[in-house]
Amino acid sequence: MFNPKTIRQDFPIFSQNPRGEKLVYLDSAATSQKPQVVLDAITKYYQTSNANVHRGVHQLSDRSTQVWDESRATIAKFFDANPEELIITRNTTEAINGVAYGWGDHNVQFGDIILTTLMEHHSNIVCWQELARRTGATVEYIEITKEGRLDQKSLAAKLSLPKVRLLALTHVSNTLGTLNPVAEIIVQARALQPDIRILIDAAQSAPHIPVSFAKLDVDFLVFSGHKMLGPMGIGGLLVRQSLLQSGEMRPWLFGGGMIAAVTKDATTFTDELSERFVAGTPDVASAVGLAAACAYLTKLHMSDVGQHDLELVLYALEKLSAIPELEIIGPQDFSESEVDRVGSVAFIYKG
Repeated sequence: MFNPKTIRQDFPIFSQNPRGEKLVYLDSAATSQKPQVVLDAITKYYQTSNANVHRGVHQLSDRSTQVWDESRATIAKFFDANPEELIITRNTTEAINGVAYGWGDHNVQFGDIILTTLMEHHSNIVCWQELARRTGATVEYIEITKEGRLDQKSLAAKLSLPKVRLLALTHVSNTLGTLNPVAEIIVQARALQPDIRILIDAAQSAPHIPVSFAKLDVDFLVFSGHKMLGPMGIGGLLVRQSLLQSGEMRPWLFGGGMIAAVTKDATTFTDELSERFVAGTPDVASAVGLAAACAYLTKLHMSDVGQHDLELVLYALEKLSAIPELEIIGPQDFSESEVDRVGSVAFIYKG
């Protein structure tokens, strides 16, 4: 049974009582707090397994490599993905940059269109503006309605433009809280632009609702660990396996860990997809922590997390809408059975 009071006890930070009151934290959209199991997993790694991975021939290196591989598998499974499709990054921003450099620089050409929306996190705008500057492409934006949803007419019109090479779309807006119907949008995009590549920003959806990389049929999916109970400094980029195998998606950083052999004249890179994008020593401890967070959320059941989130949203909107000085931002005109927003609730205070 999903019990918020019991779950709260799993987070040591909430044991403090500032000003004599229980700590209330309302900034999880920026970063989430960490359960004890995540802190314990990181500590245990450093106490028992700390060593470089895929490099040594000693016991600790073997153990660290095993922990690294198991952590990657746990993280990938949380998103219904193959471990070989997972590239560990520092955060969502680095993951988007990875697509812009590792895919965009080799596949976006002069005159192509990069399509995004006006409800994106800045990282899902700036990276594409810079890619357009480098390649001569153009960035186009899907408009939003006054209610904070994607404008369907604008969506259809922009997807009908010639040479749309990429659609970069947030699953959930970090400010509006809008839950976009990404599955339907993906079908629409592929029908109108058969060769399009699609990136979904799941930074704000992954902590709240089930996210399946396989079922969404996207090419790229990005997320941050620290927003989903994991440590700071780790995130992920999921890439369709065929894009990795074909070389359409290429490494954007280079160094040790991704190579098979190096001579004075050339470098041969590893054939292992999961290691081809590991430039240098990875942050194994953070991967262990994120895997523990994924396991914790899985144990809670993401469907139950989503239902509790919905109850909180409806309660917050009801109470906040009763305050005359507040203007709530994002969708509000929905039925309880068709709520298209999650727990990020922003407002403007007049006065």
